[in-house]
This record gives sequence, C-alpha cells and structure tokens, in this order.
Amino acid sequence: MIHDGPLGLIGNTPLVRLTGLDTNGCEVLLKMESHNPGGSIKDRIGLSIIRAAERSGRLVPGQRSKVIEATAGNTGLGLALVAAQRGYELTLVVPDKMSREKILHLKALGARVLLTRSDVGKGHPAYYQDMAARPERLEVQDLLAAHLV
Repeated sequence: MIHDGPLGLIGNTPLVRLTGLDTNGCEVLLKMESHNPGGSIKDRIGLSIIRAAERSGRLVPGQRSKVIEATAGNTGLGLALVAAQRGYELTLVVPDKMSREKILHLKALGARVLLTRSDVGKGHPAYYQDMAARPERLEVQDLLAAHLV
C-alpha cells in the first residue's frame, strides 16, 4: 500500500493478537505504536497538537507559521514530523542533556533546536519550559543562556 506522505500512517498501526499466554479466555490485542512514522506513540500527540491549532485558526497550513515547544523526549520528534509535512517552522527548546542522536534526528526533520541548561529548575529564565513559554525572549535567550545546535 502506498500513502501520500507519512501523516496518514499516524495511528494506523497494526494490531497483533497476543497468543501463547494465559489470558483467562480473553482476547488480548497489542497496538504496535512503534510502527508510527516517527517510531513512537508521541506521533499521535504531535499530530493532535498541530490539528488543534489549525482548527482554532492559530495555524494555517502552508503559511510558514512558527511553532515553539519545549520538549525533552519523543513529543518533539512527533511535532517535527508533522510540522515539516504541514509547512510550519518549528523551534524546539530542549535541555542540553538530550542525546546527540535525538538532536540530529530533530534537525533532520527540519526543526530548529535550541539547547538550554539542564542544571536549572522550573522558574529559572534558562529552564527549557520557561523559555518556550516566553517566545518573545527566545532571541535574547539564544545569546544569554542557550545555544543553537
């Protein structure tokens, strides 16, 4: 089967019947979320976030709108996949402890990756979630407390 892009595959992952274990007479099906295009269930979250913003009018497909999100895990990968397909510029604000491989994966999907200090907590201006919540300060913060990869 050939699909026009990866977004139609998100959530349409196979079900596998569990056999060989005592299920007390119940049929147990496993949903193989690792078969999403980005490799995790977080692709669903990325698609849901973008679709909700489109429904509300905050994002319009193809208009190079900017999306900024703090992430420390696979949600960023899901967002990067969806943003690239929908034509949005994505900036991900991440702690500097994120693996190099994941950062390269995000960049390969077209995301701008902004590393922030991981030695500070919530409420500190350089904390990744606080930086993403104040996009008007991101450019200043690029110079003061973070660096682009």
